[in-house]
Amino acid sequence: MEVKPIGIIHSPFKAAQGTPIQPVFAGDIQGTVEVFEQYQEGLADLDGFERIWLLFWLDRAASYKLKVKPYMDENIRGLFATRAPSRPNPIGMSCVRLLRTEGNILKISELDILDGTPLLDIKPYVGKVDCFDVKRSGWLDSVEHKNIKADDRFHK
Repeated sequence: MEVKPIGIIHSPFKAAQGTPIQPVFAGDIQGTVEVFEQYQEGLADLDGFERIWLLFWLDRAASYKLKVKPYMDENIRGLFATRAPSRPNPIGMSCVRLLRTEGNILKISELDILDGTPLLDIKPYVGKVDCFDVKRSGWLDSVEHKNIKADDRFHK
């Protein structure tokens, strides 16, 4: 299996500590996605979308453990029941707001990604198919969202 970056994500966050843990907690924080020129043609028609999914390689995540203490809880949880960045395949995903495209540069907001993170893929967010009304969110149903910024527990 071969995975290679199609671009680089640029943000104001140089280290994990203090970085929002999800786009919903990032507010108006802005950044850019630099798509490598050989993939620029694939950005055609993206401007019509309000939100996009960014898939990226968590290149500064520490080695994974199958039991972790997630950011929003004090209890140990199974890794796959969390969004902890340290994973067997450290793939991250964020649904960010697309402000505009300028050539091979995407201007985005609600950013929760470290500066220099390798971009693997972009997909449009489609409200008709990406939004599910769910009744259960596992252990997250019983915790308050107090800790919305990262610390260094999952990073090298």
